[in-house]
This record gives sequence, structure tokens and C-alpha cells, in this order.
Amino acid sequence: MSAIIEVKGLRKEFKVARRKEGAFAALRTLFSREFDTKVAVNDVSFTIQPGELVGYIGPNGAGKSTTIKILTGILVPTAGEVRVRGLVPYHRRVENARQIGVVFGQRTQLWWDLPTIESFQLLQHIYKVPKERYQRNMDRFRELLGLDEFLNTPVRQLSLGQRMRADLAAALLHDPEVVYLDEPTIGLDVVAKEKIRDFIRAINRERGVTVILTTHDMQDIEKICERMILIDRGTVIYDGPVAQIKERFGKQRTLVVDLEPNGQLPEVAVEGAEVVRREANRIWLRFNRDELSASELISRVSARYAIRDLTVEEPEIEGIISRIYQEGI
Repeated sequence: MSAIIEVKGLRKEFKVARRKEGAFAALRTLFSREFDTKVAVNDVSFTIQPGELVGYIGPNGAGKSTTIKILTGILVPTAGEVRVRGLVPYHRRVENARQIGVVFGQRTQLWWDLPTIESFQLLQHIYKVPKERYQRNMDRFRELLGLDEFLNTPVRQLSLGQRMRADLAAALLHDPEVVYLDEPTIGLDVVAKEKIRDFIRAINRERGVTVILTTHDMQDIEKICERMILIDRGTVIYDGPVAQIKERFGKQRTLVVDLEPNGQLPEVAVEGAEVVRREANRIWLRFNRDELSASELISRVSARYAIRDLTVEEPEIEGIISRIYQEGI
């Protein structure tokens, strides 16, 4: 199967005017401007197959949004090659726009003063979506995203969660094959986040839409994506399955034990595990799964203490990524 997105040796530089100090600095800058070169993306290469769910993540300033803007045709790279469905996006911007959908979490493509449904109708005409296909898509999006509650409300009166749901529907109204989601759950509550995650998974499953997701919420990556591209200072430092990163860097598990209350709080010490937290009769024991299995640790704890309940917590992806940034791959 040929790749739907191909990126080879991508590089993007920006020129930043150097600020001069001292008297008459503005006047001197007017006649002799000096610039510093900032490299936002440096030799980035990857391919994405049709139907993949890919998390493209990194700290602020890593080059995520710059890459997305090049893929959408907004920016032209300094060097390298980019193709989306065989098109060079910044050379054939209109054709590229017809086959992609984009959601920027802090911006909207809806018309601020119009009722939400009228924004959808305008987008139908802009993308020349046939009436039957438009109605079919709207029916499905109303079901998945719960749009009926605010279809006749002006966009400026929508809550953040409602606006994000509307923006997702707008981005997919013309049946794009590729969707770029830049922080789609930023600022949302738990319920709204889960609704959007469910929608992304459903659209990918039903229509085979290729999704590239940039986010700072690691739960988005863990719950949506199968593959992760990790970028730092403009360079890709990991490209592979999310599960592989968890396997490689997530060896520390935690056994949470609720002891039977008996009027005393015993000192807990178990060979092979470290007590990392304690709240009354609840104790958190951290252990390395390569050195000690969960069943063996449970046996050691139950042999010494009366247990009411217990659970095993897997490492969170957010902590794993933080560790990679601090220690490196």
C-alpha cells in the first residue's frame, strides 16, 4: 500500500530580526537590519499509510505546528520534500485543501455571528458537497457529536466544548481522506474530551480517515493513537508504536493495596518493592515488572498483611514522555 503522506528531509528556517540596544536603536535598525536564523524543523522524515492514527507530539517550540502548516500548504519549507496523496501541498494548495480537514484547537473555521447550521451550509457550497452526501454526513455527525442541542445557536455563543464538536464536524463535512487535529481537546472537561475521542475513533473505523493528532494531553495519544512520532527541537527522536514506548520506558508499575483496618497502621516493607506513597490504610508500592511479577509481589504482601483490596496501575504515558525528554531515547 502506497503512503498517503510522505515527508523526506523536511527543514524550515525562519529569519528573526535582531533587536538592537542603545540610543537611536530603532533608527539604526531602519537602515541596517540584521537577522538571526531559527531552525524550526530539521531533517524530519516519515511516511504515513492510509487509515493510520498517528500522534505527533513534542514540547512547545519542538516544530509540531510548523510541520502541520507545511503539510496543509500554509507554509513553504526551506528544504525537503512533502507529498500528501501525491500532491505537493504548498504548490497545489486548492487541490490539497479539498482532500484534507484541519482543526486548530484555538481557532475556528466557523462564522462567528451565524447560527452553527448556516456555517455548515456555507461549507457545503464552498466544498461543493452533493446534497445527499451532505445530509448523510450531517445525520451521522449529529448522532456522534450531539450537534442538535446547538445547531441554531450563533457560534459566538457556543461553549468551548460545543465549538470543538462543531469544528470537528466542519472539518469532516466534505469527506477528507486526511485530517490534521492540532490540540482538539485543549481546555475541555473530561466528558467533552471523551466525546471527541470517541468521535475520532469512530470516523477512523467507519471511513478509514487518516488522522494526525498533535496534543499536550497524553491521554489523547494513549486512547486514540496506535503510532507516535516524537519530535524535539525540530528533530524526530522516536517513530513507532505507542505500546513499544510503554514497554521500553514503562517498566515501573504500581501496586495499590488497601489493608484491613485493625486499629494499627503497620510499617510496610516488601522485598523488591518501594513504598512511594501512603494514605491511612492505602499504600502504593512501586516495582520493576522485569524483576518482579505482579502476582509474586501480591503473594509477598498477602503473606504478611491482611488485604481488603488491591489494584495494579500501569505507568502513564505522560510520565514516560517526560522521562524521555529528560533522559533522552
